[in-house]
Amino acid sequence: MAEQVSSQPGSETRKQPGLTPEDLAAAREVVDRISRNIARVMQGQAAATRKLLAAFASGGHVLLEDFPGTGKTTLAKALARSIDATFKRIQFTPDLLPSDILGVSVFSQLDQQFHFHEGPVFTNILLADEINRASPRTQSALLEAMGEGQVSVEGERRHLPDVFFVIATQNPVEFRGTYPLPEAQMDRFAMQFTLGYVRPEEEVAILTAQEHNHPLEELRPCASLDEVRALRAAVEQVRISDELKRYIVELVRATRTAEGVQLGASPRASIALMKAAQALALFDGLDFVTPDQVQELAVPVIAHRLVMHPQARFSGRTAVAVVEEILQSVPSPA
Repeated sequence: MAEQVSSQPGSETRKQPGLTPEDLAAAREVVDRISRNIARVMQGQAAATRKLLAAFASGGHVLLEDFPGTGKTTLAKALARSIDATFKRIQFTPDLLPSDILGVSVFSQLDQQFHFHEGPVFTNILLADEINRASPRTQSALLEAMGEGQVSVEGERRHLPDVFFVIATQNPVEFRGTYPLPEAQMDRFAMQFTLGYVRPEEEVAILTAQEHNHPLEELRPCASLDEVRALRAAVEQVRISDELKRYIVELVRATRTAEGVQLGASPRASIALMKAAQALALFDGLDFVTPDQVQELAVPVIAHRLVMHPQARFSGRTAVAVVEEILQSVPSPA
């Protein structure tokens, strides 16, 4: 990384890290490579892939909520297979226990001692499929892992890999046998978004691609863990002005007094929006954040964190509409 010299009147000159053109080009090349690899499997989902990679590059986690069969699990698998990293999947069910996620100690007859067997959470990329089918007790097993990159098992703290990314899926139409995620769990996800249905011609392309076998079977890793670490380091070096930081804070603060909102977004939303916007700026070939990146990600980063008043929900007012109104009302920095 290069260093930028910045100074203010009456103060000493300070050196701050910055991105060189070579750093920027290398990071963009990694993102483009992963995007192209995912596009071999996911037809017509460039926008969803862009959001997913923004969360991945900024160290956040993602919740995909959409109708069955729209490609949520396929998108998660495509990303996992594009990275030369460990990948594990947990199929959430009502009888799933926290120990099934975190791990458990097993007594060995050989040495008369307990040995800890790591659960699937000890991985680089974790797919939590149909996460709302597990009980709240089991869902909470992921809180510490997603928030702090560690788990506490049997009184001992165990660290997760430095690259740890959770992609969770849930279907919004199936309420029987499901447990809504609590507010604390929703707040751990940097983004929530949907995939939606693709255009008819893209759906025809999907049929053609899967006529004989699934494209996932032929997908190979195109980026290493070291490249991912370098990408995340580059994202952290993307500059964001104090004016844009204040803009992000004003957007998030406005949710706390918005009409129909019972519980607004927390400061964690501000941090997630800033970091994701830094990643998006890098994807766009910039070494600084603009209001465009903040506005593009405001809805997927903020909306799922809002708790609406029951009366507002009954009248059809949604969290997405609240954030969109705030984007229209809060002045954007020039």
